[in-house]
Order: sequence, then structure tokens, then C-alpha cells
Amino acid sequence: MQVSNRFSALLRFQLAQFADRADLRSLVVYVTQPGNGSAPSLVPIGQWPSDGRALPPVEASSPLRVPSEERRWLPLRHQNVLLGAIQVETTVVPWPDTLGQRLQAVALCLTEALCLDLEQQRLQRTLQEQHAELDLLLHQLRNPLAALRTFGQLLLRRLEQDNQNRPLVEGLLAEERQLNRYVDALSQLGQRETPAVTGDASQPLLLPPVLIGPEGEPLQDWLEPLLQRAAATAALQGRPWHPPACMPSWRGDSGAVAEILANLLENAFRYSPAGSAIGLHCQATTAGPWQLTVWDGGEPIAAEEREAIFERGFRGRAGQTRTGTGLGLALARDLARNLDGDLTLVLPPAAIAPELPGHGNAFCLSLPAATPGH
Repeated sequence: MQVSNRFSALLRFQLAQFADRADLRSLVVYVTQPGNGSAPSLVPIGQWPSDGRALPPVEASSPLRVPSEERRWLPLRHQNVLLGAIQVETTVVPWPDTLGQRLQAVALCLTEALCLDLEQQRLQRTLQEQHAELDLLLHQLRNPLAALRTFGQLLLRRLEQDNQNRPLVEGLLAEERQLNRYVDALSQLGQRETPAVTGDASQPLLLPPVLIGPEGEPLQDWLEPLLQRAAATAALQGRPWHPPACMPSWRGDSGAVAEILANLLENAFRYSPAGSAIGLHCQATTAGPWQLTVWDGGEPIAAEEREAIFERGFRGRAGQTRTGTGLGLALARDLARNLDGDLTLVLPPAAIAPELPGHGNAFCLSLPAATPGH
């Protein structure tokens, strides 16, 4: 059994506290290691006083395992598993009560620390295995994505400029680029620190750096593929789709804004009743910043759920029979506030603008002022 540097430091501290005991001759701490037979060997990992000697392992047949008046063993046992032992040699028999109590406390402390050390090692091995599997899957995923890009580009070359199918192929290529961004984000997990968005610090939601920024990009460039996707989804579902009458002239962290809108549109298409209209409304407020609203004409969200739906993991009644994680709105609001904006639910959509429906739900994203200099 290997122990960590942190456990070794704790062990040295625990043994050093016996420097005031003249009735102690030595302490040696062992951990178990599978032996040749049924009984494990005991491998020394620390001793007091430390004289630099390299102590040999204590095999099952060693006479050192036999207790005597001056040598006793304290097991480091968790449930039915022997993790190790402390060999205690004293100059006084029987042990004074104060010495026995201190030794028992140290044995309990080291047992708990060994359990935590073993659990950390197990989790580390599991994490390494999962990372290896993830790397393999990501490597394999890039191949079909590259094939989709190649086929899409070839198909686009064969279509005339005025062909009505060109927007569909361009939309496919835009989605392939977005998928590659997610693959890049997954491949960078654990390689560098990622900024946590604001909100509940006990449950941070992260957006990998590859999905953020750069600052100052025009939002319109990021909205166009989202609008193409929404139009295609509405056509497949046989429902009305209302694109914005104007595009926002806003620059900033457009990548994060696009992530917010993608989550809102996905929720609208997933949870609003079949046939109900969905749209994106954009308007500049009197104060200057833009307000983007994803709305639907479905049943209004129940009053008791209107704030809870922004909590991580919460799923309202409309989502109980559908797949999902309950993270979309929590991520969207946290990202909005991280941008110094906000995301709110407004009912009905007509409260945002009179041309919107008087029945349904509207998720209103308030953007901060545009990046200075743009």
C-alpha cells in the first residue's frame, strides 16, 4: 500500500508528539501489503525516534509479530479490513493510562487518515481511467465530424448560389463548427483553470474558455446560425417561428450570449406544446443596452415554479416526462449575471412588447452596455 505525501506529513506530526515520553522506547507504523500466504506483510512507513535505519517488512511468520510485555501492537483496522498497525515498545510495564489513551487516539487518527488516503487514490485511478476513455471517445468523434464537414462543403459547391437548399447546407456546416467547439472544450477539461460564473458559489456552473469570447465580437455573427437552427426546428415540428424584426448591434462576449440563447431556444422547442408559436424578439431599451426575448405561446409556467426553474437541477411539471438535466436555465441566468446582465421570466410576452402574444412565456435577457470602443 502506497501512502501520499500528505499522509506521511501527518504521520510525522503524530509521532513527534511522543518526544516527551521517557517511558517509550520506540514506535513504528506499518501498513499492510499482500503477502505470499493468506496473511499480509507489514511494511514500515514511519518510526519514532527516527534514527535513519531502514526497517525491514514484518512477514506473517516473523517473531516480531508476537506480543511481549515490552512490545505490543495496536491495529489500524477499518471495519473488517486491517490497514496497518503500530508497534509500541515501552520501558514501563504496564502502560500508564495517559500513554495508552494517547496511543489509542493516534491509532484512531491514522486509521481514518489511511481510509481517506485510500479513497483518494481510488478516485484518482478512476478519474485517470475516465480521462483516458474520454480522450479516446473525443479522438474517434473528430473523424465523423471531419467527414460531415467534407461532405457538406462538397455538397455546397454543387449547389447554385440561388439554390433554396444552400441555407440548409450552410446551417449544417455551422452546426458542425459548433460541435467542434464543444469537442475542443471537452478535450481541455482539467488542463487549465476555468472561470466560474457568479451565482451560488456552492454549486458553480462553468463555461469552458473555448466557449467564451473573445470580447468585442458582433453578436449578429453568432445569432445567424442560431436563427437558422430555430427555423429548421420549427419547420420540422410544424409550428410557427417568428425571427427578430431587427438584429442587435451589440458587441461583447457574444459567445456567452449565444450559449444563453441556445439554451432558451432549446427549452422553448422542447417544452412548449406542439403547434404553439416560438420567436426571438430584439429591442434596444431606453437606457441603451439591448433586450433579447425568447418567447412561446404555450401554457404559462405555474406561479410556484417561476423562480424555482432557475435553480440547478429543478425540473417543472412540463419537463417531468421529457429527457433533460434541469441545468439549462440555471446556466443561462448565471452566465447572464456574469456578463453584468440578467435573465428573467416575464408573463405574458406582450408585457415586453405589444406585438408579442398575450398568452405564453417570455425569457428576457438584458444585456449590459456594449464593450467600450465598439
